[in-house]
Amino acid sequence: MKAALTALLLVVPAPVQAAAWAAAYDLDDDCVTLAAPDGRHITKNNGGYGFTAVAAAAERFRFDATGLGRYTIRDAAGAYPYQSAVGFVLPGRGYSARADWTTVTTGDGRYRLTSTETGQGLGTLLGRLGAGTPATLTAAPATGCVPVEDIATGVTGTAARGVDADGRLYGWIDGHAHVTAADAFGGDLHCADAWAAGGPAVALRGCASHATLGIGALLEAIIAGTDPIDSREDGWPTFGDWPQHNSLLHEQSYFRGIERAWRSGQRVLNTLLVANRVICELYPTRDTSCDETAQLRAQADYLRSMQDYVDAQSGGPGRGWFRLASTPEQVRAIAAEGKLAVTVGVESSELFGCREIQDVPQCTTADIDAGLDELEAMGVSGLYPVHKFDNAFGGTRFDSGATGVAVNIGNVLTTGHWWTAESCTGPADNTQPLVSDELAELLRLGELELPAGTILPVYPSGPICNTRGLTPLGEYLIARMMERGMIIHLDHLGVRTASAVLDLAEAAGYPGVVSVHSWSDPALVDRMLGLGGFVAGYAHAATDAGDGEVPFLEEWRTNRALPNGDAISGYGMGSDVNGLGPLPPPQLSPPAGPQAYPFTAPNGTTVDRQVFGTRTFDLNTDGVPQYGLYADWVTDAIRQAGPEGPLLERHLMSGAEAYVSMWEDARG
Repeated sequence: MKAALTALLLVVPAPVQAAAWAAAYDLDDDCVTLAAPDGRHITKNNGGYGFTAVAAAAERFRFDATGLGRYTIRDAAGAYPYQSAVGFVLPGRGYSARADWTTVTTGDGRYRLTSTETGQGLGTLLGRLGAGTPATLTAAPATGCVPVEDIATGVTGTAARGVDADGRLYGWIDGHAHVTAADAFGGDLHCADAWAAGGPAVALRGCASHATLGIGALLEAIIAGTDPIDSREDGWPTFGDWPQHNSLLHEQSYFRGIERAWRSGQRVLNTLLVANRVICELYPTRDTSCDETAQLRAQADYLRSMQDYVDAQSGGPGRGWFRLASTPEQVRAIAAEGKLAVTVGVESSELFGCREIQDVPQCTTADIDAGLDELEAMGVSGLYPVHKFDNAFGGTRFDSGATGVAVNIGNVLTTGHWWTAESCTGPADNTQPLVSDELAELLRLGELELPAGTILPVYPSGPICNTRGLTPLGEYLIARMMERGMIIHLDHLGVRTASAVLDLAEAAGYPGVVSVHSWSDPALVDRMLGLGGFVAGYAHAATDAGDGEVPFLEEWRTNRALPNGDAISGYGMGSDVNGLGPLPPPQLSPPAGPQAYPFTAPNGTTVDRQVFGTRTFDLNTDGVPQYGLYADWVTDAIRQAGPEGPLLERHLMSGAEAYVSMWEDARG
């Protein structure tokens, strides 16, 4: 025994020169048996895996891609072979890093596998399967493997072409989504992922911090009104209490839901990398930096890895339907292939570190130039100069009500001062009905400490405007963005700041200005339309849901009635998915009645209810709890529009074209 143990400990795996071989991309979802060069088959025995000359005793393995050239493998009993610490390959109960295998081919139909985590080759160790000289294995088709845990889209049929004969895009656009939220705000605020190696069982599992009375459950109760007591947090496959339309701290854009939307007519997904240092630092745990530039980098990596994962699930590099695009030309090429173009923007409160402290900017023009260079290298095509807090570029547009109080406190934490406002007529930055004693009560309940000597504000009643406008650094940023043909997002800018940006854009004849989730005053939206800009409405309920939110159809009609409303040739929706805002709730009494299933999407495909694990989603009872239901929402919104349905369909299905045309004009 001692000699055997000594021999085991002295095994040094031969280095695997993976770079010399081509990665194997063609094994996803394959059911195979594996055989060594001497003809012996891998079998399962004695609590592990060994070799047998009896072909009938060969173990059947299911491969499931976890990345490009990487797989998890499951045996016929559903166990996951993993590289153990003692060297042997053993059956595991679930996916782990040690159950991830990098696969390369020797060019003669054989494969070599190495542990992605440890780099150890899959070979023979003391007569059993384990870390040793990497074996060259042949794979033979088999039957009887366990199925891959996955989620179907529920979409069938042939879709209409994504572009017409003239190259014009045909499909709808989501102008404002946060697909990368899992890596935002330090990484712990948000539960679950849009994708993960190991599939939905890993990506969509619950989080202990969000279970009953956990910090995540308590925070979600505050911002969304969910129940912090009965928070089962079961996740995959039962999803007892999330996702819901208001489960704001849980993943709502799993990639199979996005795939459903794409198969139902979506052509462009504009995903915003989001960062907020204050939120990150207030949450008690994190696994990434709170520096906002670092947060953006982490999310850019997440998005590229997501593209690679979809490629891996689709057969190899470039074969996936989820394609990143940094230019209008790339969007058109992707659409011509019938795929989803994913554009990238930024929604950051301290962009490039450009906060202001008591009106003293904390950055320079050199920081702006370097920051824009880095964002363009990431593939970013547009950004918000201001978001939620006043910064070195200008004043913010206020949130109202209790949310406004909380965000105003954040403004103090980042700038050292409260929002400053005055009564105004015309375009306004929302009302602030809360007075100082209510602020004091919120501070007391939250046990928040503000700088010594802080005086609580009292605001005028009625419409008010942020006294801060566009700063000299803000003017510099806008000028550099226009030079680069970048899209300027105006929704979160205070009216003084936004008006000054529009003044600059009008002087330059620059059309690259957008409002994509209903956070701009109608007068500002009209000026954007006059410039040739693009507008998308916040995709809340299509018609009145009785919750005080402006219905999507009402805002669409309002924008069409503006003096420049005739300029709308295409219209978008902005989901704000994963953006700490509620998705569309179920409509109790929609004018056109409930959505029937299955239904025909605007692009001609047939769409039935989507199923996650054991849970079936229905727009009529769930609203939009996860991204896949936007396929249902778009179709239902057109139906709820009644006689105006054909016009809304034309506007939505021309939305991607209108957005890309605006972008092309901005780039010259």
